[in-house]
Amino acid sequence: MASQHDPRQNHLLAALPRDECQRLAPHLERVELTLGESLVESGKVMRHVYFPTDCIVSLLCVMEDGDSTEIAVVGAEGIVGISLFMGGETTPSRAVVQSAGGAYRLKGQLLKDEFDRASTLQYLLLRYTQALITQMAQTAVCNRHHSLDQQLCRWLLLSLDRLPSNELVMTQELIANMLGVRREGVTESAGKLQKAGLIAYHRGRISILDRPGLEARVCECYAVVKKEYDRLLSYHRPG
Repeated sequence: MASQHDPRQNHLLAALPRDECQRLAPHLERVELTLGESLVESGKVMRHVYFPTDCIVSLLCVMEDGDSTEIAVVGAEGIVGISLFMGGETTPSRAVVQSAGGAYRLKGQLLKDEFDRASTLQYLLLRYTQALITQMAQTAVCNRHHSLDQQLCRWLLLSLDRLPSNELVMTQELIANMLGVRREGVTESAGKLQKAGLIAYHRGRISILDRPGLEARVCECYAVVKKEYDRLLSYHRPG
């Protein structure tokens, strides 16, 4: 089953035992997600959940005037659509594709049926949700207490952790929307990182040249989030 397109490229699906995998496999639909595509709109009932493989999806809070701020990112480690199995059905946030790529889509009712079996999938989804809540909380703290330079480093590292390459396709305007700041601020911060030889930015493409250098500049928020994800998503179920 190790093909170019494999549901097990998503870490949650990869951690399922064979019987659960076999129940879900016929219902998993491979989809290609494009940059800027909206998967969930605020207040709308979700019909599907998405298991990213090589894309990144941003969860955004949108204000009445249209301004938005990213509260979390989801990649191959997780799932988009936790409101379906948490019982809320809808969410006030939007889910927008930040980095184009593939995902596997599953009908929401099928996910809920599997969740209600008290299966391994339920166990994994609950642990993932706790990790996601940690990321959201730490993002709020970071946006309030840390410099834009540090926020940009955190954002780059979290994105990098969720991609198979060291390159992001992302304009500074989109980064500004994600961080909830002015584009000029992102331009200045990105310029500092480029001057220091940590990144290269050209025509909407950001290449990470020195990851240790980024990690040396980032605030503690990145480490807090990464440690919690590593702790919760080791996918080892106690006997």
